[in-house]
Amino acid sequence: MTKPTDFGGEWWLKNLSDIDREIARQALNCKVRLLAPGVIERVLRNDASVCGTANPRAFEKLRTTLMMHYHIRDNAVQHIGEPATQKLIEEIVAGLRAKVGDKLD
Repeated sequence: MTKPTDFGGEWWLKNLSDIDREIARQALNCKVRLLAPGVIERVLRNDASVCGTANPRAFEKLRTTLMMHYHIRDNAVQHIGEPATQKLIEEIVAGLRAKVGDKLD
């Protein structure tokens, strides 16, 4: 017998964490300081001038994955609420900062 899908915090944490690791990987590939003020918005507007190196394929993947993050985040808010979702995001960002240092700031 299979266990039903857990739509609690752990399920959302895993999904957002997987997506955000890919976002970080592509940001590093493009040399995008993603966590600097205003950079996420510029990526979403398809402004590749935020890249420190030309890598159109990685930039498109970064942008697409970033849009996916916001879609999943919106779904998480509907299922577990804004405060719980924000806490998950903060945990993920802290973990990414611990792994990649200040390369995203």
